[in-house]
Amino acid sequence: MKVDAGIGNKLEGIPQTVRDLEEFGYDGIRTAEMNHDPFFPLVLAAEHTQRAELITSIAVAFARSPMVLANLSHDLNAYSKGRFTLGLGSQIKPHITKRFSMQWGAPAAQMRELVLAMRAIWANWYDGEPLQFVGKYYRHTLMTPAFTPENTEHGKPKVVLAAVGPAMTEVAGEVADGMIVHPFSNMPYIESVTLPAIDRGLERAGRTRKDFEISYSCFVVTGRDEAEMAASMKATKERIAFYGSTPAYKGVLEAIGVGELQAELNTMSKQGRWQEMGTLIDDSVVAEFGVVGEPKDIAPQMLARYGGFVDRTSASFPVEDDQQRREIIQSLRAG
Repeated sequence: MKVDAGIGNKLEGIPQTVRDLEEFGYDGIRTAEMNHDPFFPLVLAAEHTQRAELITSIAVAFARSPMVLANLSHDLNAYSKGRFTLGLGSQIKPHITKRFSMQWGAPAAQMRELVLAMRAIWANWYDGEPLQFVGKYYRHTLMTPAFTPENTEHGKPKVVLAAVGPAMTEVAGEVADGMIVHPFSNMPYIESVTLPAIDRGLERAGRTRKDFEISYSCFVVTGRDEAEMAASMKATKERIAFYGSTPAYKGVLEAIGVGELQAELNTMSKQGRWQEMGTLIDDSVVAEFGVVGEPKDIAPQMLARYGGFVDRTSASFPVEDDQQRREIIQSLRAG
């Protein structure tokens, strides 16, 4: 299992941060699109690392056109000598239409078309095929030599999709190189919904699991003493409650028999009772969404539960001791 680390958005600190992470033994470096651009930090990461993979986890797909994403991904992949993976997520309609002022269609169908449009653009750049992509949401039919990148020796970037529901998960299996399973997942949901949907998508594309990389970062509750364990548990419960308030994620709660929580959490979120929401999540629910134990127990638990299908993780390990974190990472990589 490969192990990745997230980095922040303070550009002045990125060079030293990524050098330290690579030396520490992490396989990949990830950025997320929150309140800053997810691509800029990876330019610095590419410059100041030698082997670590560079991944957006995630960039908001529908905030950009396929051509913009194809260009960004090409440049980062070429500069990093083939180490970049474009991780995309759909976000939700209010953010796309009201925050980004972009179009929103049927998200799974639109994402499928967006990825295929990028692949058509790359086929033009890398293989010399005519650019002729006409779909419902995107249309790309013009490319001249002046706008065709020349540094194509490192090949096409990889594309992975974040997904929760079965429709988007099938799209990932069909058109992407891998999938980021949402942290708000549990084994009953993964086994009954996620993995079968991936298989359906792969079958549609004539591929197998060996062609597909699954990334999953479960919740981790750990600490060196009771106080650290309690703080880690509280933070995890609040995070699970935050995700659980989303109506589209109700099925994940239903998979473990607590679907009734979703409406109550949603109501509390609209009232701004964010920290109080965490009190509705008991220890048994936390155990369904991740692993709980002393630092020495984390890697064995993760491998036992997720090792059969997870290829990489970026789970955070809330321990202060560098040696303990290093041992967790080494155990996961060895497993």
